Amino acid sequence: MTMLVRFIYSSQPFAFDEATLGNLLVKARKNNARDGITGALICRRDIYLQLLEGPETAVAATMSRIRADDRHLNVTIYRSGAADRRLFGDWAMLHDPALAWMWPEPEIEEGAPIHADAAEIARVFDKLAEATMAGSD
Repeated sequence: MTMLVRFIYSSQPFAFDEATLGNLLVKARKNNARDGITGALICRRDIYLQLLEGPETAVAATMSRIRADDRHLNVTIYRSGAADRRLFGDWAMLHDPALAWMWPEPEIEEGAPIHADAAEIARVFDKLAEATMAGSD
């Protein structure tokens, strides 16, 4: 049986615009569906915050591609390890445009994501998963 893992990371977008984001989402959804990966991407022009979950080898390969992708600067891993269930099982890649509970831009510039602990980052995705489930009822 393949182990289910979850990775949560942030990065700074390079040359972010709606076309770049659209292209990134189309590719991610196609590749993730092919590889059995689900997850969520919270983004705006100053931050990507992403959760990926799926088979260990597929998620590790995706993280390697992300680290090599010049659209992602300063990749910071908050969580990597086994997961007992998927938070975003219905989503090859849920897109969330950084709702009000995200850091304001000045806090991003001061390094808020880097200084956040893994539990704080995980709570962001727990809230998003709850909101997504509530919206599907």
